[in-house]
Amino acid sequence: MGATGLDPLIRLLARLPGLGPRSARRLALHLATRREEVLEPLVRALQETARGIRRCGLCGNLDTADPCAVCGDERRDRGMICVVADVAGLWALERAAAHRGTYHVLGGVLSALDGIGPEDLAIERLLRRVAEDRVGEVILALPSTVDGQTTAHYLAERLAGRDVTVSGLARGVPVGGDLDYLDDGTLNAALSDRRPM
Repeated sequence: MGATGLDPLIRLLARLPGLGPRSARRLALHLATRREEVLEPLVRALQETARGIRRCGLCGNLDTADPCAVCGDERRDRGMICVVADVAGLWALERAAAHRGTYHVLGGVLSALDGIGPEDLAIERLLRRVAEDRVGEVILALPSTVDGQTTAHYLAERLAGRDVTVSGLARGVPVGGDLDYLDDGTLNAALSDRRPM
């Protein structure tokens, strides 16, 4: 494809997760051909978001308010913090309406390969919150990857000796999951975490 006036847009779109050069070209063409109906409202929404979005000073969520809507909700159980690696994890739990406490976004997980250590994550802020807010339970809702589990073990060690219960998400067979399609790790976790019925 030759140089067009859309090339800068295509290059930027191709940097978004899940989009490669071909998808970016199709999206840019769609935006250009639907200028008034799609492109201009998208530009306005992006500008408003760029001006208004901020990180919550308490939990690390993204919102237009600080504290965010979750932290500002008086109905939340402040004695329970659910620790997630990133904002996407927080939003997933909120979408499921599965947690009525507060959250803490670490900003990633520990990773020796990527050079991410404890000082690169919001771990000290979590420890301060647990102490200052008299938190009774910390739920570690971290990815079930090697780095996620390493982070969970590190946090459990740092929270040991404090007057707080540390728990993790159950692992195993997803709702609607057929055993034949599950990987060995998931099946092992499901058997290890079994409970009476």
